Amino acid sequence: MEITKRTNLQIDGKHNKPILIDLIFKDDKKPKPIVIFCHGYKGFKDWGAWNKMGEFYAEKGYFFVKFNFSHNGTSPDNPTEFLNIEAFGDNNYIKELDDLQSVIDWVLTPDFQEAQQIDVKSINLIGHSRGGGIAVIKAAEEERINKLITFAAVSDFASRFPKEKELEAWEKKGVQYITNTRTGQQLPHHYQFYKNFRENRERLNIKKSAKKLDIPHFIAHGSNDTTVSIADAGNLFEWSAISKLLLVENADHVFGISHPWNKDELSKEFQHVLNRTSEFLAASVQDLKDEYIDNDEADS
Repeated sequence: MEITKRTNLQIDGKHNKPILIDLIFKDDKKPKPIVIFCHGYKGFKDWGAWNKMGEFYAEKGYFFVKFNFSHNGTSPDNPTEFLNIEAFGDNNYIKELDDLQSVIDWVLTPDFQEAQQIDVKSINLIGHSRGGGIAVIKAAEEERINKLITFAAVSDFASRFPKEKELEAWEKKGVQYITNTRTGQQLPHHYQFYKNFRENRERLNIKKSAKKLDIPHFIAHGSNDTTVSIADAGNLFEWSAISKLLLVENADHVFGISHPWNKDELSKEFQHVLNRTSEFLAASVQDLKDEYIDNDEADS
């Protein structure tokens, strides 16, 4: 059966900007486990091989959902270009958590357009990089999430902000700029980003959220990741009660994928990650919990 795609669907976000969503699935009218994917910093739903990832999970029998965070700098008219740089500057972690909640709530509404295609009792989150940190926090907050997968995820938001004099200069100027290495653009971060983090520091504590998790958590990280330290994967593995850790030899932050990705095949590193996560998703929650307990007892 061919894969069905519903692309660039638009829902209202809580922060006066729309959220653009793609649905990828087999149109067999059978309820399927839901997989919701969160892109990372300076990312978007159509980056690199994320479409091929959606097709992979759809082929395995999942209802795959990916979306653009409302303030990621793209727009409905230009979903792959950072032309709305003011929105980028106004983004923060709370907005991203709210966007993810809006997507979850939308998929689970009784009048959802593909309601017959989904199993509302099986909801799984995947997050890449910064989106991985967002997914950890949301999985700890949202009781309807069954499993969590993180790709090259950050384990701490606070440490990623500037310190002391650089922070003071940011506050005084009100904005700082970061170069988008892919496009050469200077993208703004308004000081509200740090202020919002500081005001919500407890909620945005990834360690605290990871320690609250009582669902299976699959952690994938490349051994050659120079963007997010492999130590972040170790932290998540230590904090998450029911966790599996996959360290991918010689893989970078995006597991050998780049943008645009026009090849038919995935990189061998990313294909390995998808194969392993597919096995993880196919296993029952109870089996994963039992396996973790067995492994834990064997190690003790």
